[in-house]
Amino acid sequence: MKQILMAAALALAAGLSHAALSPEAKDHPLISRFAGSTIEYYQAVDFDEVVMPVKPIASQSKMTPDQLLKAEGKVTRIDYALPPNKTPVEVMRNYEQALGGAGFKTVFKCADAECGDDLDSFVGNSGKVLPSGWKARFGAIRYLLAKRSGAEGDVYALIAAMYESGNRNGVVYHQVVEVKPMQGGQVTVLDAAHLKQGLEAEGKVAVYGIYFDTAKAEIKPDSKPSLDEMAKLLSGNPSLKVYIVGHTDNAGTLASNLELSQRRADAVVKALAGYKIDAQRMVAKGVASLAPVASNAEEAGRAKNRRVELVVQ
Repeated sequence: MKQILMAAALALAAGLSHAALSPEAKDHPLISRFAGSTIEYYQAVDFDEVVMPVKPIASQSKMTPDQLLKAEGKVTRIDYALPPNKTPVEVMRNYEQALGGAGFKTVFKCADAECGDDLDSFVGNSGKVLPSGWKARFGAIRYLLAKRSGAEGDVYALIAAMYESGNRNGVVYHQVVEVKPMQGGQVTVLDAAHLKQGLEAEGKVAVYGIYFDTAKAEIKPDSKPSLDEMAKLLSGNPSLKVYIVGHTDNAGTLASNLELSQRRADAVVKALAGYKIDAQRMVAKGVASLAPVASNAEEAGRAKNRRVELVVQ
């Protein structure tokens, strides 16, 4: 069973600092930080699955499904370092008051022994592993899971506050889950017939199955299915001549992206030539972010803009 952690313990025990923060690190728009707190860790993803305790956890090895609530949607995780002399009790009572005033209903809350011996020792569902020796660092814990339902969907707020043993520094963890269905249509499987239909209908067709590492132009092995179909198209239509056009999002400078998109287009031409397609039938062009098909303001749009296109010459 997937396990979870009070990620504040993880992030701080791992020694994360302000220098490691994403430039996007900020308070969630629904829940502000406790006054005087500072962000130590920040992560926001458009879609993820999380599990959250709704009952005390006495033992990880003996957990049952009814002890965890599962939700999917937009997930924001933030760790804060509390100001000096602020206790988990004061912090959690402030959160309870604020969340209640905003229409949230308590799903489950606990303090210290009420939470069970292992509620605060889960491994993060974001894929992080708790470092050894963490348990000696963190003591008293307060845990709250609250839910608000509305026209835009359910929202879960998970708050955990605790002390760091010894110097009594306080930490608090936010996990906000805005429940929503996953955005579909982000993966397209095209065969040679569909590629041909696209070219006949619009004179161009986007191919999203050509993969590169960030800022690199070496085609990754999992691009083979799409390259196979592109080669079938060209082999089956020997009179067809195309431009192989590389597109990027707008991250980075235009000059660097023009150079990168050109190298990627060149790499696709080279790969297709390996299928015994006459290189004279293909012309590589890199246009960087000059022809977007979606807004670059969101990652979903940027992903659509990072593509290879076949364009009829």
